[in-house]
Amino acid sequence: MPLELNMQINLVIYSLVGGFIAGILFDIYRGIRGINSIKILIIIEDILFCILIALIVFTFLLYTNYAFLTPYVYAFIIIAILLYFRFISKYFYVSELVVFKIFCKSIRVLLKNVWYPLKIIAYKITDRRK
Repeated sequence: MPLELNMQINLVIYSLVGGFIAGILFDIYRGIRGINSIKILIIIEDILFCILIALIVFTFLLYTNYAFLTPYVYAFIIIAILLYFRFISKYFYVSELVVFKIFCKSIRVLLKNVWYPLKIIAYKITDRRK
């Protein structure tokens, strides 16, 4: 029994969105994982990431198109991932790194500003002159 046209269009659109979600999550994972790691840990992390992505994309497709997993759904997910990596990934990854650096710098400045008065108070308490 063939699906209605609007259901097929929804399948294609949600498959493309699922592929873009997978690409974005891969860029986030790539930023978290870093470059220099132990090989066995990289293998374990990659396997766990693939399982996580499969669960996320399947859950997304389950809620949006009742998990019709036909071959063209997989094809459009792959097409969306390839389009994402070709046109969007480099900009998203660079902006992700910039946001992460700004976030880390803000946290570092905040901790130093909070830590400094606490350090002064600790020195005042411990430096009692008798």
